[in-house]
Amino acid sequence: MNINLLTVGKLKEKYWVGAVEEYKKRLSSYAKVSVVEVPDEPTPDNASAAQEEQIKRKEAEKLLAKVGERDYVIALAIEGKSITSEEFAEQLDRMAIERFSTFTFVIGGSLGLHETVLKRANYKLSFSKFTFPHQMVRVILLEQVYRAFRIQRGEPYHK
Repeated sequence: MNINLLTVGKLKEKYWVGAVEEYKKRLSSYAKVSVVEVPDEPTPDNASAAQEEQIKRKEAEKLLAKVGERDYVIALAIEGKSITSEEFAEQLDRMAIERFSTFTFVIGGSLGLHETVLKRANYKLSFSKFTFPHQMVRVILLEQVYRAFRIQRGEPYHK
């Protein structure tokens, strides 16, 4: 199984990079994990709605260029569905049974994801109605993917 984490923006802080690397290492027993970062577009202060739409569209073009035709795409979006860790594990398992071997998780930039990315997504997932920094979401996502594999295999993991 392949897990792709497709994100807008680059991790800079060592503690986030370290956390991502730790979960990639833990996940290596279960799947091949790759993290692909696309550059974020500069957002001017007091950007108009039209400017924000254009920025999201440009970021979407870069993101979609990295999505494989047969990838099962899960977009992280506030308007997505909130589920439990067990339901997430079941969802991944069902998609694997349906012969999806590549799961691509998409995390947008500071303005969120453009509608073209949301339309391409097979599933929209929300961790919360709160807004989190994209750096933190990467870590939360990788931890939840790791937890899902542990749940699927009946392996112990702290609650």
